[in-house]
Amino acid sequence: MKVDYIIVGLGLAGLAFAEQLTAANKSFVVFEDDSQTSSLVAGGVYNPVILKRYTPVWNAKEQLEIALPFYEKIEKKLNISIDEKFTIKKVFKSIEDQNNWFAAIDKPKLTPYLDTQLDTNSYTGILANFSFGNVKEAGRIDTKKLVESYRNFLNEQQLIRFEKFNYNDINLQENGLVYNDINASKIVFCEGFGMKLNPFFNYLPLNEVKGELLTIHAPLLNINFLLKSSLFVLPLGNHLFKVGATFNWTDKTAAPSNEGKKELIEKLETIIDVPYTIVDQTAGMRPTVSGRRPLVGVHPDYHQLVLLNGLGTRGVMIAPTVAEELFQHLENNKDLDDEIAISRFKHLLDKKDKATT
Repeated sequence: MKVDYIIVGLGLAGLAFAEQLTAANKSFVVFEDDSQTSSLVAGGVYNPVILKRYTPVWNAKEQLEIALPFYEKIEKKLNISIDEKFTIKKVFKSIEDQNNWFAAIDKPKLTPYLDTQLDTNSYTGILANFSFGNVKEAGRIDTKKLVESYRNFLNEQQLIRFEKFNYNDINLQENGLVYNDINASKIVFCEGFGMKLNPFFNYLPLNEVKGELLTIHAPLLNINFLLKSSLFVLPLGNHLFKVGATFNWTDKTAAPSNEGKKELIEKLETIIDVPYTIVDQTAGMRPTVSGRRPLVGVHPDYHQLVLLNGLGTRGVMIAPTVAEELFQHLENNKDLDDEIAISRFKHLLDKKDKATT
């Protein structure tokens, strides 16, 4: 079998790169073993504003201009609905919090997204003594439906293998590589936290942050917006709501925990005061990077090996943009943005090499 690319991992990163290859009529095969589930359990919210500090998300405008048409194209391609647009209502904690909101509105990069009028309405079941601020141009991508539908599509096309990828079976050659029965020009690793086990790229500073979510049923809660306070409450329909998320830097397991459940319940009960039942709890490991920028580029020693990783908590916004940048870099020799290029960590590879010699 001869292909242009092997893609390892089909979360948001691998999916976005596969779409770039498809658009350019490049051949590929994907390896996916379900060892990493962050895209499957992600909230999938896209929001151009960091509400904790009232600052703009990195390159939010540019990312959304690419991401939203990208997901619309996939909806048509797979005949699915995955993009739900809504307003985010930020619960103000104090008058000072309101004042910080109004100060942020004057920032040019935030003006398009923050409503100048506060929402002073009361909503049944929601605890809010200082009104709400509306964030515009937000929504949610159903990442679970997206990834599962895309995997099924590739399976029908015989373009995906549901098996573990073995690094030891890579045979690098001058103009490409051989992996078992496959000849390819390059391998693009999109493994999420699985990169920690990748001997070619594990020198990079990828950290894992465990995130947990609850799904609750609250018959008396009737909202059509995302509620944001110390956590988010996201309506799913039929009085079901996604509640999240935790950020645990010490628990290295991907299984739901009692500690995560307890934390989410305690925070939730400071936001709503109506009865609810928990119907599901999910957990996943988010791949994050110091500086909150992705890891993108070609291995400094092996031109056949490529990385697309570290999308963090805003993967639905970032993935289409960085996948396009990587494709242009590989196929048209366009320089990568210095902020995302793995070359910024070349000193760590040099340090690793010295330690092993």
